[in-house]
Amino acid sequence: MVLKYKKVRPGAALPGRATPGSAAADLRAVCGDEGVTLQPMGRAVIPTGIAVELPGPEYVALVFARSGLAVKHGLALSNGVGVIDSDYRGEIRVGMINQSDKAYTIEPGERIAQLVVMPVLLPEVAETDNL
Repeated sequence: MVLKYKKVRPGAALPGRATPGSAAADLRAVCGDEGVTLQPMGRAVIPTGIAVELPGPEYVALVFARSGLAVKHGLALSNGVGVIDSDYRGEIRVGMINQSDKAYTIEPGERIAQLVVMPVLLPEVAETDNL
């Protein structure tokens, strides 16, 4: 399988796996020179500067939180898990929330989320009275 990426903002970095055993590719923030500060319980949408083309409708890209940011700093994805459908071609942007009691600044180029590509089962839907 080939996963195509396109940089759509200056300063964007292509997603990459940190180690050969990594299940996900890191997504990095593209947020200007000064970063984005999330106040306690504050939310922001952070651009990654990349778009992706999945190979077909039998695949989905899922955006997950980075456990280090969550455990150490209370940062989580505002929607839990982001779903990127196979026909979406726009920029991947990550909704984040600061669940801690301290402000946190997301720095330009910081790893903010993880991207996993998975197969999707596409069942036909049939109504029934017998479940």
